[in-house]
Amino acid sequence: MLTRLSIRDVVLIEALDLDFGEGLGVLTGETGAGKSILLDALGLALGGRGDSGLVRHGAAQATVTASFDAPMADLAALLDDNGVEVEPGEPLLIRRVVKADGGSRAFVNNQPASATLLREIAPRLVEIHGQHDDRGLLNPRGHRALLDSFAGADTAPVARAWEAWRQAEGALAAARAEIETAARDREWLEHAVAELEKLAPEPGEEETLADRRRGMQRAEKIASDLSSIEDYLEGSDGGLAQLRQAARVLARVVEDHPALAEAFAAVDRAVAEGAVAEERLREARLALAYDPRALEDDEARLFELRGMARKHRVQPDDLPALTADLAARLHRLEAGEGGIATLDRAVATARAAYGDAASALTAVRAAAAARLDAAVAAELAPLKLDAARFRTVVAAHAPDGWSGAGQDRVEFEISTNPGAPFAPLTKIASGGELSRFILALKVALAEQGGARTMVFDEIDRGVGGAVASAIGERLARLARATQLLVVTHSPQVAARGAAHLLIAKASDGTVTRTGVRRLADAERREEIARMLSGATVTDEARAQADRLLETA
Repeated sequence: MLTRLSIRDVVLIEALDLDFGEGLGVLTGETGAGKSILLDALGLALGGRGDSGLVRHGAAQATVTASFDAPMADLAALLDDNGVEVEPGEPLLIRRVVKADGGSRAFVNNQPASATLLREIAPRLVEIHGQHDDRGLLNPRGHRALLDSFAGADTAPVARAWEAWRQAEGALAAARAEIETAARDREWLEHAVAELEKLAPEPGEEETLADRRRGMQRAEKIASDLSSIEDYLEGSDGGLAQLRQAARVLARVVEDHPALAEAFAAVDRAVAEGAVAEERLREARLALAYDPRALEDDEARLFELRGMARKHRVQPDDLPALTADLAARLHRLEAGEGGIATLDRAVATARAAYGDAASALTAVRAAAAARLDAAVAAELAPLKLDAARFRTVVAAHAPDGWSGAGQDRVEFEISTNPGAPFAPLTKIASGGELSRFILALKVALAEQGGARTMVFDEIDRGVGGAVASAIGERLARLARATQLLVVTHSPQVAARGAAHLLIAKASDGTVTRTGVRRLADAERREEIARMLSGATVTDEARAQADRLLETA
């Protein structure tokens, strides 16, 4: 909802701050007072063309700031996607600056933004309906969503069926592309799979072979050292045999001197330790024993694995996965048309499911279109459009226009005279008729979509009496659900307003300025009386104004 509009140096407006509330707000004033300037200023804030002609004479720049309630989740997400931070629950501030020498700048919550972004978020904030408006209900691109909302249609099944169909077609296309590519490389693929399957690489095999190879190479290196040590210790001339012989000789003379006893004990210990060393050497030699042929086989296998990995530009540990992948590709190629036929059937099934869901949605739309046409028709006669006809066209798109929203094109059309052909609203309706058609549509659609703020520019142009009363009653009814601002010349419409703003132009002889002020109850009576009687306000006009205010 628009809460505040601040205008500085725009055409005849020097400084103006307007606060807006809920419900129906009416803006009145004499012709030429500057009502269009307010709409131009609001349009500027919403991404309109930054024309330097809007800058008040003598000013360096014009500035318009529009304040709105905290944005809804979808709008907050859109702003976030465009790099504009919005704190949850905080109001949305849009500021537009136009320089007198050309150029403009835009800000959203004091963060620089493009005019393109303003135009993208504008329809979510404000709908401006007037003679030259081409947004909101006049844009056929939004008609389908409005009809779906009016119908309470569940479009999710169609969206899901559409996505399933797209995925099935994607899988089929990928399979065909893969088979086509694989067919070109079939000879290579067959050779590669045969070569890899013959090699039969296993996960972790390279590390196992490398560790075992290192162990055998180490054993080969120390084998001669172990043989030399055994020669030193074992045999009749070995060190251990010599120690045993010395021990036997000492045993005969050990009692002849204490030193001999100590020598015998030392030699005896050396014999015992030598025996332990001999046993440990035997154990080590058995453990480090290797088969030279096994070493040769492991080295050959290791080199083969690494060579194959280099050939396919992968790590040796990735060879098993590569084997499985290439084998699967070859299998799919060999399966050929059988696999394609299965995917073809899946596509046909998904397309049929989408068609069924879309047809059901079309039926819902057609039924809702008939109800909407009847609801709008009921609103036309009171708005002095009794000769006009309205219809909601639900037509089939060509297949290239199908989407997750269904197979239908939806557009609102009117015929303003008996026998005249139907056409889009903007093609055949005059300014006043167009605004009243939009009002009839808005009333019929009630709360189905749209921005939280709507502006009607002179919707009562060219009508009066009962028709103006009917317009005022419908605007008041519509304002129960959304904020509504109406620029009007009709006292019947003005009397319905929850707030009344008077736009007036004043001159001090040298400078002309436009101002706006909120009217109190007594002032409202006088303004409505002026609208009834013209330049001279009569007592009869005041009495009639009282009656309008009492019945509003």
